[in-house]
Amino acid sequence: MVSDQRISRHTTFILLLLMGYKSTGFGVNQCLKVPTMHLDAANKIWNFLQVNDNLIKSDVIVGLGSHDPRVAIETALLWLQGWADIIVFSGRLGNLTAGRWNRTEAEVFRDIAVSMGVPSCKIYTETRSQNTGENIRFTYQLLKTKYRIPQRIILVQKPHMGKRTSATFWKEWPQESNTPEMSLIVRTVRITLERYPSEDVGDLSDVISVMMGYIQRLPLYYNLGFQVYVRVPGDVWESFRLLQQTDIYNSHLV
Repeated sequence: MVSDQRISRHTTFILLLLMGYKSTGFGVNQCLKVPTMHLDAANKIWNFLQVNDNLIKSDVIVGLGSHDPRVAIETALLWLQGWADIIVFSGRLGNLTAGRWNRTEAEVFRDIAVSMGVPSCKIYTETRSQNTGENIRFTYQLLKTKYRIPQRIILVQKPHMGKRTSATFWKEWPQESNTPEMSLIVRTVRITLERYPSEDVGDLSDVISVMMGYIQRLPLYYNLGFQVYVRVPGDVWESFRLLQQTDIYNSHLV
């Protein structure tokens, strides 16, 4: 989508950033204390929850706020590669960032993107939302008021939030009769479960615990009307039950 020269301008930044993450856990194998049977079950869930649709030139890239700055990096890289005209970062403070960050998730992510070379005038920040449903609704309101209602959107999210993000979007994004049909592309940060732990997201046990809460909420939130239906295969539920029965990874279950 863009020349190699434009991408190479940011190579040094990315390499230094990755080196910094290694010192705090990013890229470090932290699975030794997790039994192999648990890790196999967790990977089954991890792989199911990810979504990486084929990229299409879009109107906007929306980076959904969280405790993982790699979402901001992926969002900025997609913009630098020319996949959309503008970026929206959405998020106030959620369960995993409240009390840890002194600025909103959207503001933290914006600053990362700007440091990578994205012009600040190409970034909108939505700083009210505190959950995925609000991310979607408030981003729609912001774009309708300050930009335009897009026809194509790329949503960027953490790896284990891909399925929930897509399901929530189709429930919460207003479908107005006088607007063209919406095209949605969901991209999750591409990284293995074993390499995902970092200072920001915690160790491997922390990551698995959060992921357990995410998959448990798929049917719960459908029943509550928060998202559309997502079919979860039987072997994925078997993996969930195996991990649940250990009582090690249940801190984020409801």
